[in-house]
Amino acid sequence: MPVVAMSKAVVRLLERDVRFKISLPVLIALVVFAVLSTFSPYDPRASYYVPINRPPSWSHPFGTNGRGQDLFWIMTFALKNSLIFGLGVAALSRLIAMMVGIIAGYKGGAIDQALILFCDSLIVLPIFPILIFLKLLAKEMSFPMLAMVLAFFGWPWDARLIRSQVLSLRERRFTVTALFSGRSTLGLVFQEYLPHVLPIVFATTINNMLWSLGLEVTLSVLGLTPLDVPTMGTITYWAIQQQALVMGAWWWILFPVLFVILLFTSLYLLFVSMTDFISPQARVVTQ
Repeated sequence: MPVVAMSKAVVRLLERDVRFKISLPVLIALVVFAVLSTFSPYDPRASYYVPINRPPSWSHPFGTNGRGQDLFWIMTFALKNSLIFGLGVAALSRLIAMMVGIIAGYKGGAIDQALILFCDSLIVLPIFPILIFLKLLAKEMSFPMLAMVLAFFGWPWDARLIRSQVLSLRERRFTVTALFSGRSTLGLVFQEYLPHVLPIVFATTINNMLWSLGLEVTLSVLGLTPLDVPTMGTITYWAIQQQALVMGAWWWILFPVLFVILLFTSLYLLFVSMTDFISPQARVVTQ
């Protein structure tokens, strides 16, 4: 029962890990803030519907920017789009990592060697120059296309982790017993291996989100993504392009940077706490 096991793990982490206690409420608050975009009275792609460069006030809690946008509402869309982007990249790359890791670990032999060779080939590739080169070739790279490209490059390390876990599981007695009892390969993988693999998948999902969000912010600040779509990176891009600090519009920089720090810090603390929890040494200490 993977869901029950994960629920028990969350309860234990809330009871014993301060990092998890801090990061989870912050992340939930950020998700709630992103959901507020559903109630926005403004079109996220519209401009000049409010006075420009107004400081925070009761009518505009985060102020307005040089494009005549209410920063509070545009930030809800930016955070939502960034979270969806990160989750999309993580979900796609987790599927690839699980398939490659389980097949390589379970089959072994030539299949294992070929898949691991392919993993190692992707690991050594410089991703950032490749993304810039693809942007120059495509001229216009949408966020769904960028998500698929990052998902293609974001699975090799985690596939190796899953493979090592499956290699260990394959040598255990319950695997031999299941095979001699006539259980199918799919039944063995989903009923016996998957509960052991899922904690690794969930922990690496958060790490992959951090990686993909960092690349999205970097590429957007450099102007290499669609700039009409509000994300944490594109808001910062427009603030830099219109020299917000020179004009004294400090709030235009402060709030996006603050939300990026909160998002990355909460995800990092969540990843570290979950990684420590699933490690054998941590389990010995906490049990």
